[in-house]
Amino acid sequence: MWYCQVPDSTIPLKLADPDRSDPAQHRSRLLEGMAEAVAAKGYADTTIADIVGAAGVSRRTFYEQFATKAECFIALYEAASHNALAVLRGAIDRGHPWQTQVEQALAAYLAGMAQNPALLRTLFIEILGLGAEGLAARRRVNQEICSFMLEVVNGAGKRKTPFTREMAVAVVGGINELVLQAIEQGKVDRLAELAAPAGQLVRAVTQAGS
Repeated sequence: MWYCQVPDSTIPLKLADPDRSDPAQHRSRLLEGMAEAVAAKGYADTTIADIVGAAGVSRRTFYEQFATKAECFIALYEAASHNALAVLRGAIDRGHPWQTQVEQALAAYLAGMAQNPALLRTLFIEILGLGAEGLAARRRVNQEICSFMLEVVNGAGKRKTPFTREMAVAVVGGINELVLQAIEQGKVDRLAELAAPAGQLVRAVTQAGS
């Protein structure tokens, strides 16, 4: 589940002397460079030269931040995921029932992901091909989303039994599959349409303990 804004390719990315700037800026710029490159070429065809060229830093600077292209890609995946989680949290309105809160958050989340179809497709699918490290990153992200869902659902305080982490994992996994299916069918631009079935899934899974 992803959302990441890629800088406009018409905006100059190079600093006057990037190798002497803040290391935190280096990392941020490299993630932006990776996002721009993979959105344009896909992960497999993206090279270190593509990344540093888009970021406006040297190859040496890249290796000061990341040991490999895969490590940089995983860092981008996690940064994009944290952006997506921020969208989820920002869409919450505590004045509504938890069901409405979750559905509004999902709608904002899915609409955000649809803004960058090429990057979403690359991140969402190719993270699965990076082996154990990629799968571990995916699991960490999913667990953060599960924690958010538990906070919203159980925070309402009106359930007979708590919404469990296992139930949250089932919901997040189901939504992930809906997004994957949309990607495979070339319907990323219509991700917002998944808000309704995703909301129905949340209600169905949580109904027994409500």
